[in-house]
Amino acid sequence: MSTPSFTPANGSPGDREPFGCPAPALRVERPWGWFETLIDAPPSSPPDGGGGYAVKRLWISPRCRISLQRHHHRSEHWVVVSGYGELECGNGPIAAEPGTTLFVPVGAIHRASAGAEGLLIVEVQRGDELREDDIERVEDDYGRVVCC
Repeated sequence: MSTPSFTPANGSPGDREPFGCPAPALRVERPWGWFETLIDAPPSSPPDGGGGYAVKRLWISPRCRISLQRHHHRSEHWVVVSGYGELECGNGPIAAEPGTTLFVPVGAIHRASAGAEGLLIVEVQRGDELREDDIERVEDDYGRVVCC
């Protein structure tokens, strides 16, 4: 599945993005596809308390995969909304299809891989630090592993 664009009745191609969703302000390109930050709610001070959260949309291009990775300050909850592939965390791979969910605890090694059509995931992050540099790459198809 290529990344489709839709044309709204009163617009032009590109006004809407994959699967008819409006394009958020921030899209970050990666070798495997892209991600968009839909919501970024940093940790609160008391009395609201607790960790923050972020909601992202990840597009993994056909036959690509993200790094085998872990995070030290956040957990993630993935929901596959379109496409097919494979999710890895803990006890081995599980088939990814629309409706598949996966909870990734803090410190768990995980990865998502797209099949022939690509894979669209909505990711909810929770934690005290929600930074893009909170990533330890164990394996990476694009040479981005940083060795100690």
